Amino acid sequence: MRPKAISPEGAAKAVGPYSHAVRVSDFLFTSGQIPLDPKTGNLVPGGIEAQTERALENIKILLADQGLDFCNVVKSTVFMTNLGDFTAMNAIYAKYFQEPFPARSTIQVTALPRQAMVEIEIVAHFSTP
Repeated sequence: MRPKAISPEGAAKAVGPYSHAVRVSDFLFTSGQIPLDPKTGNLVPGGIEAQTERALENIKILLADQGLDFCNVVKSTVFMTNLGDFTAMNAIYAKYFQEPFPARSTIQVTALPRQAMVEIEIVAHFSTP
């Protein structure tokens, strides 16, 4: 099956030559979502909590466009510029997922696009949770 690019209306504009998400067979792979406000295209104000919530809300837009929700997520990767913010990020992240939680990797990086503090990507499966 050929990959199908997903670019829903209402999503923040991509900041480079990539698709918001790609569907291949029964899987949806998202690009990393940074905390861009879809209405303004700017980073949301505030700290790691506000940025994590906006990144997850951007993922929610991509999932909803495909008839999915966070229960369909099987893997996530969180990129952070400061792992000292892990506990605060994790508290917001936990509000979006329920058991069984997806597998997850969290990685500290030197920098992220637009000087974001967090970027999150997911893999979701088109199955009934």
